[in-house]
Amino acid sequence: MRGLILGGALGAVAARAAYVALTRRPPGMNGRDGREVWGRTNHRGEPVTLLEGPAFVAGAVAAGLLAPGVPGRMRAAALLAATGSGVLGGYDDLAGSASSRGFKGHLGALARGEVTSGAIKILGIGATGLAAAALAGSPAPTRAGRTFDTLVNGALVAGSANLMNLFDLRPGRAIKVGLLAGAPLAATGPARAAVVAAPLGAAVALLPEDLGERAMLGDAGANALGALLGLAATGLGRGPRLAVLAGLAGLNAASEFVSFTKVIQRTPALHWIDMLGRRPAHTPAAPPATPQAADEVADSA
Repeated sequence: MRGLILGGALGAVAARAAYVALTRRPPGMNGRDGREVWGRTNHRGEPVTLLEGPAFVAGAVAAGLLAPGVPGRMRAAALLAATGSGVLGGYDDLAGSASSRGFKGHLGALARGEVTSGAIKILGIGATGLAAAALAGSPAPTRAGRTFDTLVNGALVAGSANLMNLFDLRPGRAIKVGLLAGAPLAATGPARAAVVAAPLGAAVALLPEDLGERAMLGDAGANALGALLGLAATGLGRGPRLAVLAGLAGLNAASEFVSFTKVIQRTPALHWIDMLGRRPAHTPAAPPATPQAADEVADSA
């Protein structure tokens, strides 16, 4: 419990400090002003910043390096999972377009010879997930068992990273999902509690900015949050891991055909949680001015 509290506190302080520093002097690119580079329009047609994502990654990584109770190999795996998925997500945030969406859209474009930023992110996060799983290791006694665990664990990291991004469509939603998923993981043992402490603390510290519709996680933050939760789930027994993987695969597949937002709106309990702490929903007076301002601006995967 002490490690969970200390890790969460470190994550919160580091993420908040990173957010203040980044928003004070937003990093520019190719001569463009930083506020323009990281600025987007949300589902209401109002301006928000994507710098919450890099701040989350910085906070989670910094706290993960300092938090007590994390085994060395798992600490290195968490660093790789968070940094790799965050960088790839950030690349898609800045270079992505609305021309292709979802696995079907990006992989279909790839089959036609078009390499989209989303396809690079999908393949890159898959490779990052496998590398993080291999780095974390497996207690299986046989080589075949260790190979199987690495494949399952890599899929958990990558699948969780992608799924979390699909929830980043409304203020605070992805962070709420992360907290609801991370709390049970933290309760299953000290090792998993130590892994999730830093990202959950960072997420809580940034939640007011998200709910206040001043900032959003974007692909960088959502992918990193999901990857770290997936990595924490690799410590479960083989049966529970396979069950979690089946759930992740089912939800990722369903997202190609079903709107999570519509399902949440039609389900009273989910809608109540989704609206908790948010401003009342309303329809913008004018349509979004840019493709990035669409409802799914963060859902570039």
